[in-house]
Amino acid sequence: MIGCHIGRMFQVTVAGGSYQEGLTAVLQGHPPAMPLTEQEIYGDLLLRKPGADELSSPRKEPDLPIIYTGLNAEDTIENAGNKNHTNGTPLTILIPNLDRHFVHVKQYQDTNRTPRPGHASWASFVKYGPDDDSIGAGIFSGRYTSTIVAAGYVAKKVLKKCGISVFAYVKEIAGVRCPDIDHNKAFQQTENYKKMRCDLDPFYQEIYVKGRVNMNMRFLEKAAIFAQIEKEIDSIRDKTPKITAKQVKDKYGVHHIVNCPDVDAAQAMTDACNKISAAGDSAGGLVEVVALGVPTGLGEPVFYKLDAELGRMLGIGAVKAVEVGAGMAVKDMTGFQDNDQMQAKNGKVVFDSNNAGGITGGLATGQPIVVRLAVKPTPTIAKPQHTIDKYTLENKQLAAITRRDPTITARIWPVAENYTAIVLLDHLLAHFGYQHIKDLHYAK
Repeated sequence: MIGCHIGRMFQVTVAGGSYQEGLTAVLQGHPPAMPLTEQEIYGDLLLRKPGADELSSPRKEPDLPIIYTGLNAEDTIENAGNKNHTNGTPLTILIPNLDRHFVHVKQYQDTNRTPRPGHASWASFVKYGPDDDSIGAGIFSGRYTSTIVAAGYVAKKVLKKCGISVFAYVKEIAGVRCPDIDHNKAFQQTENYKKMRCDLDPFYQEIYVKGRVNMNMRFLEKAAIFAQIEKEIDSIRDKTPKITAKQVKDKYGVHHIVNCPDVDAAQAMTDACNKISAAGDSAGGLVEVVALGVPTGLGEPVFYKLDAELGRMLGIGAVKAVEVGAGMAVKDMTGFQDNDQMQAKNGKVVFDSNNAGGITGGLATGQPIVVRLAVKPTPTIAKPQHTIDKYTLENKQLAAITRRDPTITARIWPVAENYTAIVLLDHLLAHFGYQHIKDLHYAK
């Protein structure tokens, strides 16, 4: 399998599967001297994990990370203060599967002869044969996106130091669309939503805030704690604070489930999705990603165009289309309508519009980068569907009995946010090097 690697200057390799021992992200190209904790990585992972609300799968994976390599285990000299700093070597992040009980494995064993429509199970069976990892869809499960979130958090932290902010939110679910909102307001709403989720997540509070797992522990000590947590998942989840949707809105100004900057639209999305789910079906939607502070000229022409690289977010499971700026709408515009005309104001270039989504010719224009991802409905549904027996090719009928999400959209936005950060950091490292050498040549 050779498709699990991305990047040139900032490289990420992922591995693992839905019901294997866990998942792994290995990072190279990030800078040394960066303090990093498992708690802060988990702060992003909890945004994607299942079992958090009524719109996600009931699987109870806490998605707790362990940083295995790439950090200084102790101060390099006495009182250096660089313990738990990145040291420039490959950074390995492990995400053990803790909710992988036999009752769930058996559900897949009982249905694995009949591929689930909309999943990769038939094509992967043909490609890999009978040993294809089909328990929980293996690496084709949405669980692998946890590795993207973990790696992307690190990229996002580096970008922030460089003045670049990346955020994402739900733009549409089940046909209910969020109205256009100022980027700065949407960014602040997303930050508020993230704080709400950390404050109310029982694992964040019980495991990290209370110090049950901390960065002074060795790997084996953490692993022992994780073995205990595996037996306590339900009791920890029971400690979720009892807070109403109104209380969340009053305190944080956000919706309690959907990260959409318009709270009323978020509730309408939830209602529409629940109506579809109650009929045994699922809903799709749209995620919007915005990057602010990206330097003009970032990117490359032809094969490594910045928008082409962002188009690789089709690699996120369930994403079926990626558009930049006006996207598909350009087909209905004239050139005059589509062109982002520019003018100089106070010594700076400003644009009258942003139909290009902040990218022309594969290079950043200095405007906000805006990308949207179309997310298909969850393919695992409760309605009977036509399928086959993959061994005999007999026609069969299938109704899913495994755990599933009413919509995937509400969990994909953190994946899109962090995937974008991976792409931007990869280009930024090359950009800084290129610009520095260019400046040396032009220096008088």
